[in-house]
Amino acid sequence: MSERGEAPPRSGAIGGWASILPSASVAGLAGVLVVLLLLPLFALLTSVPPMAILRAAGSPAVEVSLGFTVLASLLALAGSVVFGLPLGYVLARRRFPGREVIESIVLLPLVLPHLIAGLALLMVFGPDAPLGRFLATLGIPVWDTIWGVVAVMGYVSTSYVVSASMTAFRAVDPEMVGVARTLGASRGDVFLQITLPLSLRGILGGMGLSWARSLSEIGGLLVLGYTVYPWPAGANQPVWNPISVLIFETYQISPPQALAMAALLLLFALSAFLGMRVLEWALRARGAPRESRA
Repeated sequence: MSERGEAPPRSGAIGGWASILPSASVAGLAGVLVVLLLLPLFALLTSVPPMAILRAAGSPAVEVSLGFTVLASLLALAGSVVFGLPLGYVLARRRFPGREVIESIVLLPLVLPHLIAGLALLMVFGPDAPLGRFLATLGIPVWDTIWGVVAVMGYVSTSYVVSASMTAFRAVDPEMVGVARTLGASRGDVFLQITLPLSLRGILGGMGLSWARSLSEIGGLLVLGYTVYPWPAGANQPVWNPISVLIFETYQISPPQALAMAALLLLFALSAFLGMRVLEWALRARGAPRESRA
C-alpha cells in the first residue's frame, strides 16, 4: 500500500476486463430480450405462405372485419383524446386533494384483466343493466353493437392517452409558460402555441399506443361485442366480428386459415407502427433546430 494507505491501482489488463465484462453482460441480456420479442413474430410470418396471406387479405369476411375494427378503434381513440387530454392536462398542471387517487384510477385499467373489464362493462351497459336499457330506449344499444366494441376498446386504452399526455405536459417548462402569460398571452394562446406543440410528440406516442391496444383487444370483446349487429340493427343485415374475434373463431375451425389472418393483421399493425415511428422521427427532427437555437 502507499504512504496514504491507498490500495495500489489495478493493472491495465485487470481493469480492462473489469470494464468490459459488465458491458458484455448487459449487451447479452438485452440481446436475448430483443430476440425473444422478435422470434414469435418472425415464426408467425415465416410459417404462413405469402399466397395464404394474400387470400386472407382478399377474403370479404376479413375485409369487413378489419375495416370494422379500424373504424371502432378510431372512434375509441377519438373519445380517448377528447376526454383524456383534458384530464391529463389537469393532472399535470393542477394541484388538488385526491389527485394521486385519480392518477391511480386512470392507471387501473392497465392492470385489470381485460376479460374482467368486459364483464364489468356488461354490468353497466348490458341489456339487463339500467343504463344499458335506457340507452337502448334512446336507440343506442350497446351490447353486441359497435358502441359496445368502442366502449371496450376505450376502457382498456384511454389510460395510455392520459398517462402520456400527463407526462408530456409536465415536461413543459413552467417558466416558459409564465413568461408568455406575463407578456399578455391568454391561457388558450399559451396552450395552443407553447404547451401543445412542445407536448405533441409525447401525446402522439400515447395516441399510438392507445390505438394499437384497441386494435388488438379481444378479452372484453368476448363479453360485450362478440357478435356485432350493424347499428341500427336490422333482420336482413350481416353480422360483423372484430378482427381478433374472427381470428379466434377461425382458429377453432381452421388453424392454418387463422394463422394467415393473424399474419395479415401483424403486417397491418407493423405498417401502422412504422408510420407512427416515422411521424415521431419527423417531429423530433423538426424540433431539434429549435432546441439547438435555444
